[in-house]
Amino acid sequence: MFVIQTPKRRSLVTLLLLALSFTLIGAAPAHQTFPEVIPLPNGFQPEGIAGGKGTTFYVGSIPTGAVYRGDLRSGSGAVLVPAQEGRSAIGLKYDARSGLLFVAGGNTGYAYIYDGKTGANVAEIQLSTLPSFINDVIITKEAAYFTNSFQPVLHRVPLARNGRLPSAPASEEISLGGDYQFTPGAFNANGIAAAPNGQTLIIVNSTEGALYKVDPATGAATRIDLGAGAVPNGDGILLQGKTLHVVQNRLNQIAVVRLDHDFGAGTIVNTIASPLFDVPTTIARFGNHHYAVNARFGTTPTPDTEYNVVRVPRK
Repeated sequence: MFVIQTPKRRSLVTLLLLALSFTLIGAAPAHQTFPEVIPLPNGFQPEGIAGGKGTTFYVGSIPTGAVYRGDLRSGSGAVLVPAQEGRSAIGLKYDARSGLLFVAGGNTGYAYIYDGKTGANVAEIQLSTLPSFINDVIITKEAAYFTNSFQPVLHRVPLARNGRLPSAPASEEISLGGDYQFTPGAFNANGIAAAPNGQTLIIVNSTEGALYKVDPATGAATRIDLGAGAVPNGDGILLQGKTLHVVQNRLNQIAVVRLDHDFGAGTIVNTIASPLFDVPTTIARFGNHHYAVNARFGTTPTPDTEYNVVRVPRK
């Protein structure tokens, strides 16, 4: 039967269609899950995590040098940089200016730089020929700085305009002096952060449980006064304003340190713990949450060992 729609009937149909469209629009965010636990490939043996473009994140593999790229919103991802014999991936940072991913190469003594979109090898830079553990990296406007846990130095890789690599990238060694305490044979400098202007670096010494502010021009290190506090097992660190988050790996917690105006002193004001932590090593921030990668150092690694990234509220 053919029905002629009156204006009233057309108005009713229009309202029903609008209501349906609003219902569908309202339901869309349900697919934007931001899962609490994001699985990584079995046997991956992760250590470092870095935030990328949008909700992208990167995680490196200690024994293979592989890099996994995932999405915080969906929890999905895939290996971006394949395993390469003789390489390792510890701490890593993404530079949004250039799209480059800087990776600390652990006991290889190298820094590896990849295209954050394609995973292509861009550069490999030998930072040290001595017994070394290139542990973490931070990027400022003018350079990338790498910590060395087995030598009392930082390694500086100068950058060209807008974060690009020079045509012949190289590194400079900066000796750590001043208050810096170095224990031969121990795990010393680990995580590294930088003030927004790049004129002050902050490093954590895992064995001492101490924080230092460092002048990147001279290497002069000043111990940050934490009063009676300390951050033993300090690993990856993240600076936001005057608040420093320090991952304490085997303690399964993140210390929240409130620093003073010149980073010379600080107070541990909180700790973040989670039943999901299993020796977290480094963190990345997205919104009001931290994403910590579980290295599971207390678990014997096998090809079937499960690894993940977990989301915890930022404090």
